[in-house]
Amino acid sequence: MIILHDYWRSSAAYRVRIALNLCGVAYQAHAVNLLTGDHRGEANRARNPQGLVPTLEIDGLVLTQSLAIVEYLGETRGPSFVPPDAPGRARVRSLAHAIAMEIAPVCNLSVRTRAAALSGGAITPDDWTRPVIEAGLAAFETMLDHPATGRYCHGDAVTLADLTLVPQVYNARRIGMNFANLPRITRIMGALEALPETAAAHPDRHAPAGVTP
Repeated sequence: MIILHDYWRSSAAYRVRIALNLCGVAYQAHAVNLLTGDHRGEANRARNPQGLVPTLEIDGLVLTQSLAIVEYLGETRGPSFVPPDAPGRARVRSLAHAIAMEIAPVCNLSVRTRAAALSGGAITPDDWTRPVIEAGLAAFETMLDHPATGRYCHGDAVTLADLTLVPQVYNARRIGMNFANLPRITRIMGALEALPETAAAHPDRHAPAGVTP
């Protein structure tokens, strides 16, 4: 039994769901409700000491950190989510890290909520995240102006970079971001969202019963 402990709107969990689907791996989803603090509970911390999601139980292992999980899936189940050549791997990881390590941490639920609270009401969570996402995706758009960009972020196969882009665009849309000046991202997202494996991983497909996405 492969078990994914996730939260339906978690960007990191969203990445892993897409990867599992692309690898054709069946799994059982166990929800960890971030809004009620399940992630800070003893059960979640026992499997994920950081108190985060996702956690993947697979092959007798308990794996944390979404990018590590995705690479593990690519190495053990295929297809690989990094190119075979060193320059390609460096570029794909650079693109993925630009989102997963620069944009997403500043905009996760705990940070955006705390920032709004510390402002004493001067800013909302969306006020906090909007400039970070806008600047980050503008930089990502420029990084895509590269000969190695193809149908997707790197060539014509889905890579780690694409798996980080999809959830970030989802978050950007939720705050009403304008994509008019991001034609490369828009084109690549069209190709990615046409994949049934991506569509099946969408948060709307994983919302808890009674929750309106």
